[in-house]
Amino acid sequence: MELTLDPSTQQRVDKWLSGNYDAATKESIQHLIDSGNTTELTDSFYRDLEFGTGGLRGVLGVGSNRMNRYTVGAATQGLSNYINAAFPGEDVSVAIAHDSRRMSPEFAQLAADIFSANGIKVYLFSSLRPTPELSFAIRQLGCQSGLVITASHNPPEYNGYKVYWNDGGQVVSPHDKGIIAEVNKVTSVDDIKFLGIPERITMIDEIIDAPYVERVKSNAVNPDVIKRQANLNIVYTPIHGTGITLVPRVLDALGFNNVHIVEQQATPDGNFPTVKSPNPEERAAMQLALDLALSINADLVMATDPDADRVGAGARNHHGEFELLNGNQMASLIIYYLLNAWKDAGKLTGKEFVAKTIVTTDLIDQMCKNYGVTCYNTLTGFKYIAEVIRELEGKEKFI
Repeated sequence: MELTLDPSTQQRVDKWLSGNYDAATKESIQHLIDSGNTTELTDSFYRDLEFGTGGLRGVLGVGSNRMNRYTVGAATQGLSNYINAAFPGEDVSVAIAHDSRRMSPEFAQLAADIFSANGIKVYLFSSLRPTPELSFAIRQLGCQSGLVITASHNPPEYNGYKVYWNDGGQVVSPHDKGIIAEVNKVTSVDDIKFLGIPERITMIDEIIDAPYVERVKSNAVNPDVIKRQANLNIVYTPIHGTGITLVPRVLDALGFNNVHIVEQQATPDGNFPTVKSPNPEERAAMQLALDLALSINADLVMATDPDADRVGAGARNHHGEFELLNGNQMASLIIYYLLNAWKDAGKLTGKEFVAKTIVTTDLIDQMCKNYGVTCYNTLTGFKYIAEVIRELEGKEKFI
């Protein structure tokens, strides 16, 4: 069937059909051509999936504008080239984690193989883990970089690729632009070193899980409060994501002994069958948890997104109804509690700070001012908060 495609799109299609791509990929492309699916072909090939300042994110499928072994492979080859150039002559290592999405384990293994083929030691989580634990693993293991395969709270057809640097935060300037430049230089599938070297890949799980849980536990400013509230009736849902691996364990380690898991959403599943969108900030994603909370007269409802770096929460209002808290409300409550707890513990010395983004409520600035604590405002994105934490490490204390 003769299809009319934009010349640049046709050029990319021809490149994939004639290049060193696997037979199944070529068959899928040919099927789109034979069925006359111009719309899908165009969307799959009209551009190269852009490697942005945080990494990749896109729909799964064949083509230059899709998440697949070749776009992930090119990104990893470019990142490998940048890491090796940034740390010449050093023994470099990376840590890799992934979420519960479709193709996440496969992409994590693929990235591990490519890093190892480029002389980089790899620490690969043996199964799905939360994104915050990857940040911890990078620092704990002394890695130069890290990677999480996740599309956060996007719909099921998406996956993504988040890059981290040696401070455990997502890459910021100048590394972000440097990595993008290296990824853009990988213009041929033949440039990608797919053949992994197993001896350079170490599987990690409990060796990081245990110290991570201990570190989280050590951040509790006032353990006596937890002892008094140990029986707090908590409902938690991971919404089919990575939170199930550690959130219940951490709550238990802290001393909360009355935690109820939403069983329909406890099993990791990249199709997220019980929700339209796995975003814990949306009431629909929290509905099963809210239903359980009402049935058992719970005090608190919590949910995490697929890679467990985003949390939603609900508590009872003065009518006894569950009300979901937005980000500003949660942040204000948490900061107010922490400021009081640090003050009561005699830990406020004038060198402490809070960091938030410019789109977060100014109420936090005012609270910090009242407690004599500096509040730094950053651009939107946790990576900019991480940058402030890194720059002030050893000089000021992060609350």
